[in-house]
Amino acid sequence: MEVILIQDMPGLGHKDQIIKVKDGYANNYLIPKRIAILATPSAKKHLEEKLRQQARKEQKLREAASQMREKIEAKTYTVKVKAGEKGKIYGSVTNIQLADLLSQNGIEIDRKQIEMDHVKEVGSFEAKVRLYKDIVATMKFEVVAEQ
Repeated sequence: MEVILIQDMPGLGHKDQIIKVKDGYANNYLIPKRIAILATPSAKKHLEEKLRQQARKEQKLREAASQMREKIEAKTYTVKVKAGEKGKIYGSVTNIQLADLLSQNGIEIDRKQIEMDHVKEVGSFEAKVRLYKDIVATMKFEVVAEQ
């Protein structure tokens, strides 16, 4: 019997995948627990249209993320902090500061998307900005002491 999975099922398949299973397994477990639905011709057409729309949406999101990556990587950002005489800064540079810096430049990013090492001194550094599933921008920034 063919069924369409409604949710991921370890060892069986992923959501929106058409699989073949034994009749008893489908009728007694998958369908009553709403893990799968019967793969009728109309359900297959509905799934096909849903997948086509998802692909279109994903393509738009990928294009937007690629454009944002180009914007982020085109510029080196400057973070001004209070620092001691030897270049040690008071506190550290955080992803919140970098997110604010990007928003000042017209790029709205959530701070949780920014991955960076601890920055506790003056110098040039890089941070990774996760924009989409596999699209990551490298943000270059300089930490300078305030006058």
